[in-house]
Amino acid sequence: MGFLKNLFGTKEAKFVEVAPFGSRYEVPAGETMLEAALKNGVPFPHNCTVGTCGSCKCKLKSGRVSALTDFGYTLSQQEIAAGFILACQAIPKDALTQVEVESQALDAPKVEQFTGKISATETLTHDIVKITVALDRPIKFIAGQYANLKYPNIQRARNYSFADAPDRDGRQQISFFIRKVPNGMFTEALFKGELAEQTLDVEGPHGNFHLHPGTSPMVCIAGGSGLAPLLSVLEAARKDRVKRPCAFLFGARTQADLYGLDQIQQVANNWSDKFVFLPVLSHEPADSSWKGARGLVTQFIPDALPGVDLSDAEGYMCGPPGMIDAGIASMTEFGMKLDAIYYDKFTDQSHIAKMP
Repeated sequence: MGFLKNLFGTKEAKFVEVAPFGSRYEVPAGETMLEAALKNGVPFPHNCTVGTCGSCKCKLKSGRVSALTDFGYTLSQQEIAAGFILACQAIPKDALTQVEVESQALDAPKVEQFTGKISATETLTHDIVKITVALDRPIKFIAGQYANLKYPNIQRARNYSFADAPDRDGRQQISFFIRKVPNGMFTEALFKGELAEQTLDVEGPHGNFHLHPGTSPMVCIAGGSGLAPLLSVLEAARKDRVKRPCAFLFGARTQADLYGLDQIQQVANNWSDKFVFLPVLSHEPADSSWKGARGLVTQFIPDALPGVDLSDAEGYMCGPPGMIDAGIASMTEFGMKLDAIYYDKFTDQSHIAKMP
């Protein structure tokens, strides 16, 4: 028994219970809750394991934990106040720690390994390109998920969301919207055209971001390359004739940073209920021809669906950390429930570098 270790002068054993799985396991000294969970076969949601993606977010029900890195780098103040933690950064401090993960598990296809090559590249903005990758065989995924892309010269795979709606039989041609990261090895090579003939290792699908079933109004917000998973989700919902009001806010710096407008318009034209599209520009010159909304995209949440009680709505956000944090703050301020807000926070090497 772990508790007998005290007789020999070692620290009291630490155990973790995870709902809704009903799993109970020991966490050895020096290991995080997630590391120990995976060693014990607990199906804990995860991906990056370094505290940036938020996939292992769970609610602390009892016990105390210490954080290897501040949870605030990934979680919002509202989530932290509500008791959420990141299992990959959490070290249990008490004999028993109880946590709860999202009970609505995503019934996604199993993760598989593929190989592929870039079959097409399209410039969307000055720092975002669309690439189409031809795979060795079709991949199945849920709208909102992502794949890991890697080539031999890099050690760590990069995560990119599918920009297409899934097909029932899988897709052999898959598309991604990729933003150039300054000094990023993968994107620097991509934008220079060095990956045109390179064989890519593709692993997927990954991720838990998806459209939750129901009839609640939807408020969707995208920023930068975060348009990809939301386009995938909305296009899939359109094909499935999902009937629920939807507001789609797209935040960009200037008119030159807007893209995908024809695809968004196609979704809007064929949506089965009310659909509002609102692009918002934060740095558009004052004397330009732009007649639309200006400012931070999250400021326009209450105007997205006039007459709709946001306490009954769901929020879906994909984009940079600052936008996600501001979005959660605004959505909760205007009455949306925290557990009805779903997001995919797009982090890159620059965000990881800021972590202690």
